[in-house]
Amino acid sequence: MSVIWMLLGLVLLVVGGEFLVRSSVALSFKFNISKLVIGMTVVSFATSAPELLVSLQAALDGSPDIALGNVIGSNIANIGLVLGVTAFISPLAIDKDFYLLNWPMMMLLSVALYVMLSTGLLLDFKEGLALMLALILFLFILIRRSKKAGKMSTDTDEVDVTLQTTSNFKVIVWLLIGAAALYFGSEWLVVGAKDLATTLGISERVISVTMVAIGTSVPELAASVIAALKKEKAISLGNLIGSNIFNIASVLGLTAMIHPIPVNNPNILSQDIFWMLGFSAVLLPLAFLPKRLQLGRYKGGLLLGAYILFVYLAFMGNN
Repeated sequence: MSVIWMLLGLVLLVVGGEFLVRSSVALSFKFNISKLVIGMTVVSFATSAPELLVSLQAALDGSPDIALGNVIGSNIANIGLVLGVTAFISPLAIDKDFYLLNWPMMMLLSVALYVMLSTGLLLDFKEGLALMLALILFLFILIRRSKKAGKMSTDTDEVDVTLQTTSNFKVIVWLLIGAAALYFGSEWLVVGAKDLATTLGISERVISVTMVAIGTSVPELAASVIAALKKEKAISLGNLIGSNIFNIASVLGLTAMIHPIPVNNPNILSQDIFWMLGFSAVLLPLAFLPKRLQLGRYKGGLLLGAYILFVYLAFMGNN
């Protein structure tokens, strides 16, 4: 039954996330916000909503391991699973923004998260606020750079311009559906994960960094695999790194501002977060060696193999 709750929760999170993105974009157009800003802020925040609701629900339910494991595991899955599979199917080109801005910001936030968690074994309001302020600064720099470089077309691919003509009634209905689906989806997923951990005798931390994280990465994985198989533009490296940045800064940042997140399981700090740091750090040498600014099949296979090893060791550790 716990697996059914988890699956139902994931389905609702996907549905709720989609409705929230559509309603948020439509609402943004009504306030005359530019496509560039919508693409970089509104869409990014809305697509992080499922992870935010799961982490917040877990923290409020007294399951901080799920709150932390969800984000750390999702960041690992974004690089090891999603990027690994996509690059294995179809090579990905890397632009200079990767090593000039996106990757440094992801590493900075990842290291900052480790320092914050290890010093007090707690992510509190002040630290959550610091993460959010760092995200706002990053978005400000990103938008300024994009405007100067004239990258309007590449940075706004995710914005559906047909939503400009959406009626107010539709926007309200979409918002209500999205909010309800996200609320119940997050609740059912957390309940299902806790029950499954109890039934299998596995820690909540293991379930969250593997099964829950993979579940919340399924939409991105499916979209990128389909695009790669069709030889279309697959999900970009920038999008995946952006997702990791938002996971740390907005998901954990906002959750910590609402409810402190303690570190209950020492393996989160001694194992999981180092896997996250490792997957993040290895992207830089992979981007330049041996073939510069391209992630091909060989590199994708390495990332995927490392991710499979991570999942195997997580279950073998079983605590």
